[in-house]
Amino acid sequence: MNGFLIAFAVSFGVVFVAELGDKSQLMALAFATRYRALPVLVGITLATTAVHLLSVAVGHGLGSAVPTGWIALVAAVAFIGFGAWTLRGDRLTPAERAKAERATGSAVLTSSVAFFLAELGDKTMLATITLATQYGWFGVWVGSTLGMVAADALAIVVGRKLGRLLPERTVQVGAAVLFFLFGGSLVVEAAGELTGRPAWAAVGDVLDHHTAGWLALGMAALVALLGAVGGRRLLRASPARREMGRAARVPGSPAWWGNLLYGTATVLGLVAPLLVGADVIDPITVFDDPGLVVIGAGLALLGVVLVLASQLELRRAGGPDPVLARTGLRSRMRNPGLTGIVLATAGVLVMVPTLVGVLAAVLLVVSVRIQVRAVREPMLAQLHGDEYVAYAARTGRYLPRLTSARS
Repeated sequence: MNGFLIAFAVSFGVVFVAELGDKSQLMALAFATRYRALPVLVGITLATTAVHLLSVAVGHGLGSAVPTGWIALVAAVAFIGFGAWTLRGDRLTPAERAKAERATGSAVLTSSVAFFLAELGDKTMLATITLATQYGWFGVWVGSTLGMVAADALAIVVGRKLGRLLPERTVQVGAAVLFFLFGGSLVVEAAGELTGRPAWAAVGDVLDHHTAGWLALGMAALVALLGAVGGRRLLRASPARREMGRAARVPGSPAWWGNLLYGTATVLGLVAPLLVGADVIDPITVFDDPGLVVIGAGLALLGVVLVLASQLELRRAGGPDPVLARTGLRSRMRNPGLTGIVLATAGVLVMVPTLVGVLAAVLLVVSVRIQVRAVREPMLAQLHGDEYVAYAARTGRYLPRLTSARS
C-alpha cells in the first residue's frame, strides 16, 4: 500500500507541474470556451486514462513502432481543422441549441480524440514512462492520470470564466487562434521528426532578417491601411468622432499633435522594416532571432484580428454612437482599434527590432495617450455626460475589464 501511495503522490505531482502551461492545458481552455465543461472533462479523462495506460504498459514499444513525427502531423491537421471550425462558428435555432445543450457525445468524442493525439509522444507521456520504470505501474497510472485531469480542470475553470466575461466573438477568435497555434507548433515538431533535422534550423534558414523585413513591412502596411479605414469609418459612425476630426484641424491643439505624432509613427513604422528588407540597416543583433520573428508575427496578427473585429462591429452598430456600446468589444474596452494597432506595431518591432522601429513605437504610444486622454475622453464626457461616466466605469481603457462594475 505504501508503494502505491508513493507512486501515486510522486506521479500526481510531477505530471501536474509538467502540465502547467503545456499545450494540453491550453487546449482544455480552448475547448471549454466551445463546449460545456463536464463533457470536455470527461473526454480529457478518457483520453488521459488511455494514453497513460499505454505509457506504463506498451508506451515505449509504441513509440518505437510508430514514428512520433507522423503522430504530430496528424494531430496538427486535426487542430487546424478545429480552429477553422471554431472561427466559422455555428448558427443554431432555439430548438437546436436546446438539443445541443443536452447532447454531450460530440464534445466528449472531439475532446477525447484531440487530447489522445496530443498526448502521444508528449512530455507527460514520456514522464509517465520514466516514472513507471521506478515505481509501481498502477500507482503511476492513477497518479499521472489524475494529475493531468486536475491541471486541465483548472484550465477549464479559467476558460469558463473568460467565456462568461468576454464577448462571444472575442472568445471564438481567441479559441481559434489557440488551435491554429497548436497546429503550427505540431507542424514544426513533425517536420523536425520526419526530416531528422532540428526544426528551428530549417526555420532559421528561411526567416533571415531580409525575409523578416519584407514580412514585417507587409504587416505594417496592412495595419496602416486598417487604421486609416477604421478612422474614417468611425468618423462617419460617431458624432463625437466627428467633433474630434474638426478639432484636429486646429494647429497646436492636442488633437492636432496626436494626429501628427500618429502619422509620423506610421511612416517610421513602414520605413523601419523597409530598410531592413532592403539591407540598408540590420536589426539589433541581440534580438535578431528566428524565434522572435515567429513571436512577433503572432503578435502582429493578433493585433490585426483585433482591429478587424473592432471595425466589423462598427458596421453592425445600430446605436447613435458606437462608443457607448453594450455588446461586443466596446462593451468591455473603449479603444479596441487603438489597442490592436499598438499590439500589431509591437509585433512588427519584435520581428525586425531596430532603433527606427523603437522610435515609431514610442511615438505611437504617445500619440494614443494624447488622443485618448486629452481628446477623446474629455470630448465624450462633454457630449454624453453621466452616460459616458457610467460607460467608462464598466469598461477598460485599452484592455477588457474582466470584472463587472459595482453598482
